Amino acid sequence: MFSVSEADPLYLLCCGLRWKQGDATAGWQLLESLRRGSPSEKKIAADLLHATGGLQWPRSTMLMCGFPSEPVSRPRPDCTVQLQRNERDMKSPYGLEIIEDCSTCKRHQADWFCHLSPELLKDLNLHSHRGTFPDRAMLFVEGQSPRGAFLLCSGRAKLFTTSRDGRVLILKIAEPGEILGLSAVIANAPYEISAETASPCQVNFIARESLLKLVKQNGELGLQAAGTLSREFQSAYRDIHDLVMSRSSEGKLAKLLLSWSNGGKSNEFRVHSTLTHEEMAQMIGSSRETVTRVLSGLKKKQVIRLEGSILVIRNRSALEALAA
Repeated sequence: MFSVSEADPLYLLCCGLRWKQGDATAGWQLLESLRRGSPSEKKIAADLLHATGGLQWPRSTMLMCGFPSEPVSRPRPDCTVQLQRNERDMKSPYGLEIIEDCSTCKRHQADWFCHLSPELLKDLNLHSHRGTFPDRAMLFVEGQSPRGAFLLCSGRAKLFTTSRDGRVLILKIAEPGEILGLSAVIANAPYEISAETASPCQVNFIARESLLKLVKQNGELGLQAAGTLSREFQSAYRDIHDLVMSRSSEGKLAKLLLSWSNGGKSNEFRVHSTLTHEEMAQMIGSSRETVTRVLSGLKKKQVIRLEGSILVIRNRSALEALAA
């Protein structure tokens, strides 16, 4: 995972010990610190990687990380081959398929924020800082000054707001291709919501100054940003309307379940959601007890059924009637 600030040396030392014991995720953290960290962070990471096996980096990697072209000590004849084998065999962090270059990414789709021209993708790639996050990691907090925007490459993120008495309202579950914190960056105002990963994620961080510079220089990116903000406004308006105008918690929950059908028209569909009853309650402005009671009632009416951790909607028509 990348960090905007310098990593704690004690944390890097812990990563070195875990990597020596075979923890691939810790090894990736040391690699990331060596490639993108501050000078002192790079030195600590290099020393730890060297100490865990006496390995030397290939010359190309040393140059990329800002080290002298010649190693301080003479490497063993097989050290480069061994290091390349370790890098190849090392599992990716959190099991994610890592995207190293935006300009060569084949994953983005037409409705993604990063669906841009090849030339603009190259510029975006130069100003991005890629990193990986585990589940339940905070990307930014409500009221925090806008450091930049976060482009979600893989995984999901929970966007929520918290009241003074600690009540939580989940506004949205962001999917890959969405950019988080854009409105705060454009307005130069504090983040209006908080963002927390809802699964392991790969994220591209774009600093505020860099993003604004790109928007000013590229009409295509400016239009993309305007379209994204417009869709966010429309979505927020619909959510507020549903939250206020729905007469019952049963109706609100029915709308939530229908929103997970991905536009399908079949009367029966499966919901693959990792949300707890508490999180579902936070999405409809209700309580966990109410959600549990409503789901139990829908199950008795044979509107839904459970197959392990999968929720199966048996009667779409009945849900639509409740949501109307």
